Parts: sequence; C-alpha cells; structure tokens
Amino acid sequence: MSQILSCLLEQHAWYLVLLAVILCGFASTGMYLLRRRAEECATHRRRGWRIAAATVGGLGFWETHFLAMLGHRGTGHLSYAPGLTLISATLVIAVLWAAFGLRERIPGVRGAVVVGGLSTLGVAGMHFVGMAAVRTAMPITYDAATVALAVTLAAVLLTIASWSFVRLKGQRRRIMVPATLATLAIGVLHFGAMIGTTIPPTAHAAGAGRGDMLMIVGVALVSFVIILGVVAIAFVDRMLTDLRGLTAAALEGLVIVQDDRIIEANDIFAALVGHTVEDLRGSLPDRWLTPVDGQDLRGGRVVPFEARIAGPDRLCEVAVHTVEYRGRRSEVLAVRDVTESRRARDRIAYLAGHDALTGLANRASLRDSLVEAERRTAAGQQVALLAIDLDRFKAINDLFGHAAGDEVLCQVADILRRAAAPGDAVVRMGGDEFMILQWDQPQPQGAQALAGRIMDSFAEQMDVARNPLAVRASIGVALMPDDGAVGETLCHHADLALYRAKEAGRGTCCFFDGDMDRAVQARRQLEQDLRHTLIRNQLYLVYQPLVCSQSRRVAGYEALVRWKHPERGEVSPGDFIPLAEESGFIIQLGEWVIREACRAASQWPDHITLAVNVSAVQFQVDTLPGIVRDALAASGFDPRRLEIEITESVLMRDRDAALATLHRLKADGVRIAMDDFGTGYSSLSNLQAFPFDKIKIDRSFVSSLDSDDAARSIIRAIVGLGRGLNLPVVAEGVETEAQHRMVAEEGCAQAQGYLFGRPSRDLAEGMGQAAAPVPSVAPILVAAPAAASPAMAPAAAGIRRVA
Repeated sequence: MSQILSCLLEQHAWYLVLLAVILCGFASTGMYLLRRRAEECATHRRRGWRIAAATVGGLGFWETHFLAMLGHRGTGHLSYAPGLTLISATLVIAVLWAAFGLRERIPGVRGAVVVGGLSTLGVAGMHFVGMAAVRTAMPITYDAATVALAVTLAAVLLTIASWSFVRLKGQRRRIMVPATLATLAIGVLHFGAMIGTTIPPTAHAAGAGRGDMLMIVGVALVSFVIILGVVAIAFVDRMLTDLRGLTAAALEGLVIVQDDRIIEANDIFAALVGHTVEDLRGSLPDRWLTPVDGQDLRGGRVVPFEARIAGPDRLCEVAVHTVEYRGRRSEVLAVRDVTESRRARDRIAYLAGHDALTGLANRASLRDSLVEAERRTAAGQQVALLAIDLDRFKAINDLFGHAAGDEVLCQVADILRRAAAPGDAVVRMGGDEFMILQWDQPQPQGAQALAGRIMDSFAEQMDVARNPLAVRASIGVALMPDDGAVGETLCHHADLALYRAKEAGRGTCCFFDGDMDRAVQARRQLEQDLRHTLIRNQLYLVYQPLVCSQSRRVAGYEALVRWKHPERGEVSPGDFIPLAEESGFIIQLGEWVIREACRAASQWPDHITLAVNVSAVQFQVDTLPGIVRDALAASGFDPRRLEIEITESVLMRDRDAALATLHRLKADGVRIAMDDFGTGYSSLSNLQAFPFDKIKIDRSFVSSLDSDDAARSIIRAIVGLGRGLNLPVVAEGVETEAQHRMVAEEGCAQAQGYLFGRPSRDLAEGMGQAAAPVPSVAPILVAAPAAASPAMAPAAAGIRRVA
C-alpha cells in the first residue's frame, strides 16, 4: 500500500489523479444505479438497462485509466494507437455486460464471485490493452508478481462489491458501499499494476503529446456528459415508471381531461371501455361514460355519481377532482366498476324480501305490505288477508324426503301466483304456510272468489287419490279493517280462521269471526291452568278393563288420565291432551302418568297387566326409557306386566330415534303394543321394523262391523296377519254383544270397550273375574282431534281419546 501511495504522489500529477478518482467514483455510482434500475423495471426492459450500466461503468473505468496515464511523470507526453484504444474501451464494456447478465442467473455468493472475477478480467484487459496502445520505441516491461497481486486485490474488492450490492438493505447503502469498493478496486488495479510497469523514457513521439492530451481531456468531458445523461435518464424513467405503476396498480380507472378532451388514461380505464389508451387520447369523455342521472359528466359535481360505460353493459361510479396538470387546470375522473357489487347488492336486496326456494315474497316483505294495507284502509279501501296451510305436507316430507317437499312447495307457489291478481302480494311465511294480501277488490266477495280459485286449482292439479305428492289447502281469511285495522292483528285473526278451517275437516276455507278470538283466549287460559295441574293435584287416573274375548275375564287395564278443574269441572281429554302436546307439557304429564300408574298397579294381582299410552311428543326426548325404568324400580312393578302403547305417528317423525327408544324399552322387559293399527301410512312396514308384542285394531273398524262387510274383512285380515307374526290382536271400541261375538269369531284374542266396563278409579270389584256386560248407552268417546299445528298432525292423528 505504501508503494501505491508513493506511486500516486511521486510518479503522477495529483490533480489528474484526483480527477480520475472522481470520474471513477461517479462512474461506479452510476453503474450500480443503473443495475438497480434494471432490477426494478419490467423483464423485457432489463437487457437495455444492463447495457447502459456496463457502458457507464466501462467508459468511467476506461477514462480513469487514461487520465491516470496522462498524469504519469517521467515519460513525457504519451501517444496512443487509436485502434487498440477503442478496443480497450469496447472490451471492458462487453465483459461487464456479460457479467451483469450472468449475475441474474447465478444467485448467492457464487454469483458474486463470478461477477467479481469477470469484472476484474474486463478491467485488467482494458488496462493492459490500453497500455499496449501506448506508442513506444522499446517494449513496456512488467513485474509479474506485482501485477498479479494488484489484479488479485482488485478481484477481491469487486467480488465484495457485487455481494454487497445484492445483500445490503437501504437505498443509499446498497449503492454507495459497492460503488466505493469498485472505485477502490479500479485504483488498486491501475496504480498497483503501474508499480510493476516500466515505461522507457523514449516512449513518446515528439510533438504528439499536446494533441493526445486534448483528445483525452475531450473524451473525459464527453464521458462525464454521457454518464450524467444516462443516470439522469434512469432517474426520470424510474419516476415515470413508478407513476405508471401507481396508476396501473390503482383499483380505479383514471382519466385526465383538459379542454373537454382526454389527454391521458390508465390501462384500467382502457380495459373497462374495451379500447387502448391511444384510442382514448383526444376523445370526448362523454363518448365513453354516460351519467345515469342524465346530467353533465363533469360540471359542478362534488359527490361521486353512477354512469354507464359505453360498449359493455356495465355500471361504474365516477368521482371528479380538479387538479393542475402540465401547468394547466385539468379534471381527473376516477372510475370504479361497480357492476358486480350492484348486482350483488340487488341480489341481497331481493333475497331479503323473497323466499329463495319459491321466489315468492317472504315474511319481511309482508310487513311492508301490511304497512301499505294500513295506509289504504285508512283511505277507505278494503284489504283481505288469506292464510293458507297445506294438508298432508308433513307426511310427504317424512315419507319422500325434503327434495320432494321442495318440489311440492314450488308447485303450490305456482298455483297461488296464477290464482292471485297481478297486484296481490303472495307470500311464503315459512314451511308450508303461505299468505296472500288481496287489494282493490270488494270484500268479502273478492276473498271468496280468490279462495275458490285456489281450491279449484288444487283440485285440478293435485289428485290426492292418484298422486302421493298431492296436497290440499286449508284457508283462513281476515278482512281489514273489519277484522283488524293493524297488520299484526290481521295476521293473528287470519291464523285463527285457518285453525278453524283445519278443525272443520281440512281442505276448507273459513272467515274470521269474533267467537274465534274468544275461543283462542279461552284455550290459552286452559293451557295456563293445565301447567299448574300437577302442583295443585288436579289430575287423576282411571282404568278401563281389557278382557279375554272367549272367557270375558279381565286380563289387564289401560290407564287414562283425567283432569278435574276447580271451576270448569271435568275437562275432556280431547281438550287438554292436544294442548299438552302443543305446549310440551305432555313430557311432564306423561312422566306423572307412568309413575302413578305403576305405583297403583303394583297392588294388583300378578296376572293383571297395565297399559299406558305414550304420545309421539314423548319420543322426541331420549329420557323416556329412563323414566319408565325409574318408575318400575320405585314401585316394584314387574316390567313384563307393563305395556307401552304407541301409535304409528311415533315412527313418522324421527323413525331411527323412535326405534332406538323402543328397543331400549323392550330390552328392559317392557312390552310394546301398536295402537290404532290400520289408520297410519305404513302399518305393515312398521310391523316389519320392530318386534311388537300386540296389535290393537282401531275402533273405527269395530264400530262398523254391524253394517259393513268390508270392516269385518279388514279385521279378519289383521287377525290373520297377527297370527302369522305370532302377535295377539286386540279389538278396541267393542260396545255391543254383536260386535263382541264377531270379533271373538274372527279370532281377536282380547277386546276392550264400554261393553266390558267404563273407565273407573275403583278397581276393587271384579278384578280377575268375568266382566259383566254394560247396558248399551251412548259411549262417551272423543275421537282423535287434529293437531293444533301442522307439525303435530302426524303425532296426534292416531292418539286414542276415551272419556
């Protein structure tokens, strides 16, 4: 290093050396700035920027060499061969360009070594070719060891410079550190090599030095200008590219308008209108954008507005800003495509007011329609609200699945649309419940006509006898303002009328009257009283005998619950059992019946059995087997003497869960009887699904034995089926000796009915003895009532009520 300093101070003119170092540092900085620009730009433009970086670096290093040579003392003014001088400059530029290209392909330290080595070869080649261009009378000699050391040091420095350019972070450090190392490497190579170089004193041609000096100084100035210009171009290009990148990265289309003409636009807007940016320049913005409100596109707008895009059917949102661009007042249009968001918004708004399955208006939409109905009735108009519920829909859903149920709902929606007038509001409330709000018709004639059209359409398109997916409709009608001036009241009264229509036999239409509301209030009060029956000890059990058909001896008793109200007196089971099922109170009520019946039956003779009816609602919870097990354990009653009677509705709601519960009961020794056999939808499949212990023929077949030969044939078939399955058959509802004789002749093992005894609390007499015939009186029977809601229909359809 001391020798290099000595060479600099003693053998060179310091001002030219300083100029050479400044030029080298400037060139190195420019070279790395251009290399960074090559990394930042698009792939197809990188090659050009690598060439620019190699040119700036090569020219700078070349000028550094010749300025330093110009300042060398002791040799006089040197002259150069132009050809070799040009080759030296071209050589370093070409090698640097190749090195920069390889650096992109070879990552890591290995790439840095390759670039450092190639750069050293290029600079060293430039140096020695340049030395060869010196005109001498005698050859220039070199000290190989000194030259090799200088080249090696330069290679190390250039390798570190290449590595630091890749690894260092920060804009300044990444440029200044490698540029400083490269400048140091060029100085070490040149001046280190010059230490080991001997130039003969006569190595110049007289009179040629001043011209060569002017040439080199001129080239140096030109090199400065070229380097400065290329670096300046790189900065400008970077700024413009960044600006274009920002506009291209924007989510909106951008348009700059001057003098009512588009002078600039980004690619986003060009893509929106389906043209190139060149096509847009100079055109009127109104050609591409049409405001939805019909006003001028730009003038005086301060808030965003919607416009339609010419060409494709798309909607956009436009915001206008006034800016200064190119020294003049301009307007910038920010255009955002909102087509999909508006479609999504409209879709959401549609779904918020419509049923997704049928496309009808939904409950939320009905609220708005009821507000409009209140406004119209206040103006003197009449409005009718029809509440529509489908009969048998629950059974179809259970038997054929939800896909079939959805198909039925869509078909019903079409029927209602066609029956209603274009302005009427047809609404699906949920499940199988629909409503129609009828306008602009005289009432009640309009509602009657609409209900008639609906009934006729169902009769034509829904053939219940042939189509298993066919349904019927029950309709309840309430009028506004006669039946309610408020929408909520009108809906409530329409539901009450619908409930009455279902009670009347289904498939009918019923208009609201005031008695319905009073009946509902009474029903609600009865439900409240029912919930307190257990606490107030108002419930008790009665027992109806079950006799052997041949001997007429009592084989067991069926427990039936009764309610004695302190004010109402005896409440019919047909009134309070459906209420208990609707409200869920049947769970507590059924548990009390099982426990109380087992406690009482534990005092009976061992051969007397106990039968207890269990509602389908009780099977919806999985606690029934535990309740039965606890009741048996607490009373000590033999589980083999307990019969749980179920109807086919138990297996209609959740077949798998119900069968699992039945198997658990049977595993505990409890016997299971199929009650009201023959009235369900799939009696035979139910017998196949579970090993029942007994079949009980529904009373409807027994009551018509005297007058209907078909009923006797049905009983004969059921008895034959039971015999084949080794199941005893019980005939329910035997009220006359003739009926008893017939069921006995057909082979029914047991019989039950008023002929053998009414339900009674006192079982002391006749237990185990022959049952005396009861005088023929009008039996107190309550047929199985319809469930209060469609969801309860299958559960309640087969439940036997005996009063």
